[in-house]
Amino acid sequence: MNQSREISSSQQGLHEHLESIVLKHMAHPFQKPVQLHNQQAFEAFLQVKQRLNLEGMLLDSCCGTGLSSYRLACANPNKLVVGLDQSQSRLTRDTEHLHNLPANCLLLRANCEDFWRLCVEHGITFDKHSILYPNPYPKAKHFQRRWHGHAAFPLLNALAPVIEVRSNWLIYIEEFAAAWQLLTGQKGTTAEIHPRKALTLFEKKYAASGQALWGFGNGAFYTID
Repeated sequence: MNQSREISSSQQGLHEHLESIVLKHMAHPFQKPVQLHNQQAFEAFLQVKQRLNLEGMLLDSCCGTGLSSYRLACANPNKLVVGLDQSQSRLTRDTEHLHNLPANCLLLRANCEDFWRLCVEHGITFDKHSILYPNPYPKAKHFQRRWHGHAAFPLLNALAPVIEVRSNWLIYIEEFAAAWQLLTGQKGTTAEIHPRKALTLFEKKYAASGQALWGFGNGAFYTID
């Protein structure tokens, strides 16, 4: 497996404008028009949700090739696991897990922010929401591309009572924790994690490169055997 380089950034601590940006987004709801393909993905989700009628749901945003969604679905057969990714090519790669998805695993090509907003607008919540190894956008000028700096960030509080975020960049996790506390008043837990089995291909690659893996959450971290 190819070795992965560690994240390099001129930013050495929390972004200096984190608090002001998060508070601004909290005061001004995300209102960008929903794109058609995201609306269609949401409607497909509603149909599967009604058909399966399982006792719970897990949301796996930025799921890439869907490996994490697949593993979560196998470990939680009584829950509908919804994996979201904006890339159709990632969701249709010729991989073993995509050929063997369990019935309770739904992978959707959708922009997370639109899907999140549609769920919140329809009063749909998940038992837990995971964002595993999102693009960290390490340049300080791109802070608002990080999820905790994005205008859609306030939606996360209404989407699920439990959240888990993982990254190989500690600053990303520390920033998310600070933003989450501003949003919810909850401190949550930030910790180095040592998964027994990698949830994502990125997690496997980073671990193989000897990089530290970090997580933030307000509940128990996922453990997959």
